Amino acid sequence: MANKSQNKTQPTKVPINDVLSGITDEQQRKDAEALIRLMRKITGKAPVMWGPSIVGFDRYHYKYESGREGDTGAIGFSPRRSNLTIYLVDGTSRYQDLLSKLGPHTTGKACLYIKRLSDVNVSVLEKLLKVSYQYVMSHKMDMHRAE
Repeated sequence: MANKSQNKTQPTKVPINDVLSGITDEQQRKDAEALIRLMRKITGKAPVMWGPSIVGFDRYHYKYESGREGDTGAIGFSPRRSNLTIYLVDGTSRYQDLLSKLGPHTTGKACLYIKRLSDVNVSVLEKLLKVSYQYVMSHKMDMHRAE
């Protein structure tokens, strides 16, 4: 039987500006504002807070092979103390060529970690985000989120 438990990360009505004003590092706040502009340009959607710290754009319904399913932002990021965490629903493994041109970063299964936007090639980041977003949205019914 499918696991129908509620996803812990849900969209909230918290204003994005409230979150941005809580970022004490000025450069990190500017980077977060730049990512919001970039992701809004790519998706054509307004940002929505998913839980207390994830800025998400658009909506993607996922379903794991285990049967667990839920909704998440199709692309998004979280301005963490130590880095900017960028979420790629389809995972990072598909993007090795672009990642090799990005600049200093680390990755997890579905996360891209960068210290500052000034550290990376923003044109490459934009292309990566655009390709990921288009892929996710074109596979809404037949793609499993990176586990």
